Amino acid sequence: MDVDFTNEDQAFRAEARKFIEENYPKHLIGADRGDLSKEDFLAWHKILAEKGWVAPSWPEEFGGTGWSVTQKYIWNEESAAFGTIPPLPFGVAMLGPVIYTFGNQAQKDWVLPGIKSGETWWCQGYSEPGAGSDLAGLKTRAVRDGDDYIVNGHKIWTTLAQHADWMFCLVRTGTEGKPQAGISFLLIDMNTPGITVRPIITIDGGHEVNEVFLEDVRVPAEHLVGEEDKGWTIAKFLLGNERSGIAGVARSKKAIDRLREIARGELEDGAPLLESASFARKISELEIDLTALEYTELRTLASESKGQGPGPESSILKIKGTEIQQRITELTMEAVGNYASPWVPQLDRGDNYLSIGPDHAEGVSQTYFNTRKTSIYGGSNEIQRNIIAKMVLGL
Repeated sequence: MDVDFTNEDQAFRAEARKFIEENYPKHLIGADRGDLSKEDFLAWHKILAEKGWVAPSWPEEFGGTGWSVTQKYIWNEESAAFGTIPPLPFGVAMLGPVIYTFGNQAQKDWVLPGIKSGETWWCQGYSEPGAGSDLAGLKTRAVRDGDDYIVNGHKIWTTLAQHADWMFCLVRTGTEGKPQAGISFLLIDMNTPGITVRPIITIDGGHEVNEVFLEDVRVPAEHLVGEEDKGWTIAKFLLGNERSGIAGVARSKKAIDRLREIARGELEDGAPLLESASFARKISELEIDLTALEYTELRTLASESKGQGPGPESSILKIKGTEIQQRITELTMEAVGNYASPWVPQLDRGDNYLSIGPDHAEGVSQTYFNTRKTSIYGGSNEIQRNIIAKMVLGL
């Protein structure tokens, strides 16, 4: 794998950087995700869609960019360096590949255009109160009734479901054989009678996740993706794409740069924290791990460019990527010190948002608390280690 940048790659970097600088919405620069409306989340998405750059990983025949592995890497780097809010992954990175891989032609014709344009906001109906890491234990039931399915169940941790138009959902259609058998993949209109979305306010004070209750929800059978009772294969495929995206190498690089800036600040005794050998070592160890993760991600991208979908190596990306993200927030809390402490309770934002010190301390504790979830979603890291043991090491 050649990771040197050619003249063509350097020209693409310049083009990408210029496009971002000239077109990224000014009101979103430095914006806190917790303050964003549905329109804010979609603003950059729609600009990229008009440019034809919203789905770089898709095949060209379905609206992809046709970029090389290196160009995709460069685009991610430049986007992270500028601090853009990327297109939501539920449509572009997760459902889109499912539809063009497993969907029928009719589904491709109506689902993919809405994802690309941003006109359709998707959420993910996977986890349930008794089925998170053990996803095969899901109990949401779909019973065939003529040309429809009648769905009853309860989904949880459904990210941004309060804004969603549609949900892709795992449901149980059969009870025979192993738990993985009898699971199907349905597309559900969130405006269908019988659906209730209830917010979950997390420890950082944000409303990002929700519970979704489905009571006698009628779903047309034509919204079944793939075959009935064969949804587990689709679920694993989707999770492979999700876990690869969770690695977040480029954005972790930017977070480490910010950490260094904070650590260069003056402490009360006048000595920059970065001059502490112990603290400098912690940052160096982080950067070494991130470099190793970056090469693993590049190898994965190289395999995908040859038509191979994400394999068990996506579990490695997920584990290391999320562990690095958490360590960055831990060191940032350490660098900010007592200024990271919660301050005035805010009914709409929680207790952990406003800082009591300098500007660089604002939101540090909020980010720390929010990042605790990264080692859980997309399949907990404990489950990922089991996958690696079985699929990579053959244990």
